[in-house]
Amino acid sequence: MDVTIISFPGTNCDVDTANAVSRKLNTIPKIISCKEKEIPKSDLIIIPGGFSYGDYLRSGAIAAREPIMLDLVNKAKNGVYILGICNGFQILTEVNLLPGVLLKNNSLKFISKTIKIKIIRNDTFFTSSFAKNETVSIPVAHHDGNFFIEKKALMEIEDNQQIAMRYVDPINGSLNDIAGLYNQKFNVLGLMPHPERAIDIRTGSDDGIKFFESMLNFVNI
Repeated sequence: MDVTIISFPGTNCDVDTANAVSRKLNTIPKIISCKEKEIPKSDLIIIPGGFSYGDYLRSGAIAAREPIMLDLVNKAKNGVYILGICNGFQILTEVNLLPGVLLKNNSLKFISKTIKIKIIRNDTFFTSSFAKNETVSIPVAHHDGNFFIEKKALMEIEDNQQIAMRYVDPINGSLNDIAGLYNQKFNVLGLMPHPERAIDIRTGSDDGIKFFESMLNFVNI
């Protein structure tokens, strides 16, 4: 599997994500700068977590205007799998590859802890190793994780079964406890939890392994 990770000024999870990919997908990912204009041939593109451009203006707003975004949008339209983790989720909404926005947490506080999420679908590239409605423990670390979308669009993504995962307990004000979301073609996933930080039980949880196993298994089918 060819995997590319896009790094921005302020990204701080690119190395963690690359480590998870190399350990669990048995491939060495390419880490490229957002200043590039083209993304190398890839089966999977990951936008990792962090604080691109210090979250100025809005989280992900400046990153979404980098030159590489034009190619990212084209690759998404052509069916390439794209995963946005935390700040990556925020960037994907800013570039309109995913609907909605990520607002400040309703507590107005930064949240950093391991939480429970429920996997809603287990029939996608990203989730095939999970049981349907399986509950897993994954860390979160965000200030702007409060998912919001207008009512009609919320009904549409629910009807289209685009919800990837929900928080078991409300943590940040997200509508319908949405923690992760697909696009309509299910080749783009944005999620606020950090699966790359949950691949070793010695650090609190290894439930994140199943995300990477899912992608590997899907390719090997």
